[in-house]
Amino acid sequence: MPSPFPGMDPYIEQPRLWMDFHARLADEISANLNRQIRPAYFARLTPYTTYEAMERFHSRRQAILPDVGVMREVATPYYAGEVTVLDPPAQSIESMGDALDILSVEILRRGDEQLITAIEILSPVNKHPSYDAFWDYRRKRRDLLRSDVHFLEIDLLRAGERTLLEQLAPDTPYCISLSRADDRPYISVWPIPLNSRLPTIPVPLDFGDPDAVLPLSQIVASVYERGGYDAQIDYQQPVPPPALTSDEAVWVADLLKRSSHKK
Repeated sequence: MPSPFPGMDPYIEQPRLWMDFHARLADEISANLNRQIRPAYFARLTPYTTYEAMERFHSRRQAILPDVGVMREVATPYYAGEVTVLDPPAQSIESMGDALDILSVEILRRGDEQLITAIEILSPVNKHPSYDAFWDYRRKRRDLLRSDVHFLEIDLLRAGERTLLEQLAPDTPYCISLSRADDRPYISVWPIPLNSRLPTIPVPLDFGDPDAVLPLSQIVASVYERGGYDAQIDYQQPVPPPALTSDEAVWVADLLKRSSHKK
């Protein structure tokens, strides 16, 4: 059953669904592009692994990934190198959170595997300065913008700090931006209201080759169906934070009232 929303479904932004959606979306974008760009190019999923305590991002109890502390008993005597420690610690604690893999999509040229286009789908850790991944992502984006690589950023999260690429865009819940290597410093921006379908956007390839086309509405609809989100979302519950504007709240209430998804 399709989502009742014409574009991005804000209920997918809840912590227990987002990372699953993010991975499926990256995979679907990669598959869609590979049907268009071969044999001269290919799209590949590239993971970035970070260790973050994601519950800090949410005021609610549930979290995308919990911070895990793993403890082990330490036998005596305890040795540090060749020196015996007379008073061993009671426990050894693993303080890092669980590994969080964030997928990007890269378009590479066949043969030499030269990176042509980088596609980033933002996650909560990319949009909050309290996370290391926030700063890592900004360094990565800076390096890409100083290179000969096209850069496409997809932000389908209402919460968090909008990136520098989109700060001049209208204040909409979602936003997509494209920086073509041959057109910098200019940036193409697609502001996306909550009640709007997702745009079909160009994906540039090497100079002289026509753009690929990314039909985001079709792709997100496919991800929603394949992910079975209609069976996981209770549309009688409030939209996950952040809070909607008054106009958005009225529109969502009317949409769900008319939709068969409201049970």
